[in-house]
Formats: sequence, C-alpha cells, structure tokens
Amino acid sequence: MPTPDRSKGMELSVSAARAAIAAVLTPITDCDTLPLDQALGRVLAEDLISPIAVPAHDNSAMDGWALRGADLGASAITLNSIGTALAGHPYSGSVGIGQCVRIMTGAVVPAGADTVVMQEEAQQDGSSVRIAGTHKPGQNVRRAGEDIARGAVALRSGTLLRPQHLGLAASLGLARLRVHRRARVAVFSTGDELRQPGEDLVPGAIYDSNRHVLAGMLARLGCETRDLGVVRDEPARLEAALREAMSWADAIVTSGGVSTGDMDFTRALLAKLGEVTFCNIAMRPGRPMAFGRLKNGERPCVLFGLPGNPVAAAVSFTQFVRGALLQMCGCTDTALPLLQARAHQPMKKKPGRTEYQRGILERDDQGMHVRLTGAQGSGMLSSLCQA
Repeated sequence: MPTPDRSKGMELSVSAARAAIAAVLTPITDCDTLPLDQALGRVLAEDLISPIAVPAHDNSAMDGWALRGADLGASAITLNSIGTALAGHPYSGSVGIGQCVRIMTGAVVPAGADTVVMQEEAQQDGSSVRIAGTHKPGQNVRRAGEDIARGAVALRSGTLLRPQHLGLAASLGLARLRVHRRARVAVFSTGDELRQPGEDLVPGAIYDSNRHVLAGMLARLGCETRDLGVVRDEPARLEAALREAMSWADAIVTSGGVSTGDMDFTRALLAKLGEVTFCNIAMRPGRPMAFGRLKNGERPCVLFGLPGNPVAAAVSFTQFVRGALLQMCGCTDTALPLLQARAHQPMKKKPGRTEYQRGILERDDQGMHVRLTGAQGSGMLSSLCQA
C-alpha cells in the first residue's frame, strides 16, 4: 500500500484506510479471568479445551423405548419391558435379547441398548411392548462426544463471547474464562458551537449529539469509556484534553476539528503529539477523518479524529473504529455482515468513492429489497433512526 502523501491530502480508499489502521494497532495483551456471568461481550484469550465429552454418554433424543437394534426386523416385534431410564437416573441393568427399557429424553441409553423408538410409535400392554417393523438400528440416540469430543477445542482464542458461547462453556463445567482486557477509550467532542442537552441554545449553537452516539457505540462494544465532554476550539485546551486522554486510554475518539477550516486543530495536534497516518478517505459521508498514533512513552495510543457531522461520525465509527477496537482486543472476526438486496431506486455516486447510504430493508415473496430513507445529508441524524 502506498504511503499517504499528507501534504497533498491524498484520499485513501476505504480498504486502504482499514489496512493502514490495522498495521499500526498494538494488541491488548493484559487479560482477566472472569466468571461466566461477567464474560459476555469479552474476547476469549485462549483456546477453550473441553475437559469432558459432550454429551458425556449415549443418551436418548426423545421419550420412548430403548432396545437392541439387532432385535428389529422387517415385521413387527414384541419386547418385554424390564425397567425405566430417567434423565439423571440411569437404568442400572442391561438390555438383553427381546427386552426394552422405558426411556425419557436425555436419559443415558442402558447397557446393551443402542436404539430408541419414540413412544408414539409403540403400543404397550402391561410389560409387553409392540413395535412395528419400520425402524432402523441406532435411531434417536445422541452419541457420546458427538457434539464435542474430550480434549477438542470447543472455542477458539479470539472469539467474541456471545450468550451461546457462555452456555457452551457452562455445558463443559467451566465456571471462569480467561479473556482480554476491555479496550480503554476516551471520547470527546470539539467545537465552540456545542451545548449540552438541557442547556439553553444561544444563536448559532447546537446540541452535542455525537458524543452520545459514540459513547453508546463504545458501550455496545464493551469498552471501558471515559467521557471528557466538549472541548472548545482552542489549541491549548484541545492539547490538554489529548494529553489527559492518552495517559490512560488505548484509543481516543473525537468528533469535529478534522477538516481544513481555520478552527480545525485536531490534525495539527496529532502531528505535534504523534504521527498522522492519514487524514482523508475517499468515502461519503466521512471524507475528513484523521487517524494516527500518539507518542506517550511505552503506552501505545491511537487517535480516531472523526468528522463533526453526526451521520459522518457514526458511519466512520462503524466502518473503521469498531473493527479496530475489536482487533486490539484480540477478536479474530471483526467483519460486519453483508446482505444482498434489490434496490428500490437507482443510486449514484462519484467514481472512485465509496458511499454509505441509509436504507430500510424489507422482505417479501421476491426476496429482500431496500429503499432509501430519503435525503442523505451527513447532518441528518434522523436518517440513521429510520434506517
């Protein structure tokens, strides 16, 4: 990938920008060992090796009768019922020729038996059980270890833990998991025009929405976040905020101050306190975005200077910051899912530029299709709410 020409403001493609970010990230190597109920959303730091087979024994997939498959034939047979096997209460004897055992779902298949016939397909008369000749040996039995063999890798290191992963760990008898430390992220907005919700607006002022959107996105990723509020358009205040943030954070996410206006200082301060990797991306919304590393002794810290327009900030976070933070935490699958759908209307874009438009996905007999939310201005936060 060519080195960006920062003096000319060279625009990187979206893929090149992602590669440039990935190339300078420092993995978080610190780990925590947590109980299962605290591990949701964290990234597994080591392969999870199963200490047991799952299932631990051959067991029944349904309520019915456990028998020897060798007793089945082309015609109906009558077997002698000799006992009952319940989940958690195995039958202690052995099933011989011409015998069967009443069995419930999940119960251990008794010794000598290898087949289960569901209860609706058998007729019982006292201890006699009549079974039609339409069954196959081995049916309706879950084999020991067919889900996970003992000693097998149940979950790979780098897995982002979801509820089903915690359930799997619990099924192996594991009460605690070793996970990567959460990413520490400082977030603040820049701009003299910004006011906090609840304050009165003076002429020319607007409410700061970006910080709340970004903080919510960071919370959803499971990051440990510090909100530094709104920083005014003064280089000294902005530098102080960056120095405070970089003393603690793995990453800093800002919005505003990255364009080329007279009051846009973020890029210049990034160059002063570290090094700029790139500052423009061939995309819409979100063309002006600064990314680079801040120098703080041995502590690595990266800065994502996002655009000030609300939609541009949210789209830039989704396309670049989200994956980078997951990668820093050791996650091996950071890609967002993609769907193929038919567009309701034609969409135009500038050649060589990636555009992200907000749409509403619908499904009918013809498959999935998408329609735009309407006007696609980068300041129209309502379009994200509709999408």
